[in-house]
Amino acid sequence: MNQWPGESMGDPLAYFLTWPTYGTWLPGDARGWVRRGRGIQPPNPVLALEARARMAEDACRLDVEQRQLVEATIAEHCRIRGWALHAVQCRTNHVHVVVSAGRHPDDVRDQFKAWCTRKLRKLEANRATANRESNSKPRERWWAERGSGRYINDLESLEAAILYVRDTQDRPH
Repeated sequence: MNQWPGESMGDPLAYFLTWPTYGTWLPGDARGWVRRGRGIQPPNPVLALEARARMAEDACRLDVEQRQLVEATIAEHCRIRGWALHAVQCRTNHVHVVVSAGRHPDDVRDQFKAWCTRKLRKLEANRATANRESNSKPRERWWAERGSGRYINDLESLEAAILYVRDTQDRPH
């Protein structure tokens, strides 16, 4: 039986999902980076420069209103789907979610990203209209291509993930 990395044999209690905004954590990043299927990789300045040169638009940094919208959208999507949202926090350059859902974590994360993108595009269009900026080009890319989805299999790990998302992240960032 093929298992997804971090998957247990039984149903997980929850998932700890994380994904960055577009262009804020590129391959080769000085903080280290994750290569799919190979795990954490050391910094690689040349690779980082190449990745930055391939970017189609500027890196996405979310403001306070956008972050609040992302959190509200995720909460609403969980309510509609009947998923248990344990914790959510949107930062300027990434999102953390702890959720129980009867779907694969990649699917859950992709649904969150898609719904948040729709809402952010609508907010951006409303802002452009209010500011009479019809010439400004709307953002196409809000999120990095992937993200992580860790399985949470016991109550202690669930509590630790909730505390990390809720209390350990600095709010002003």
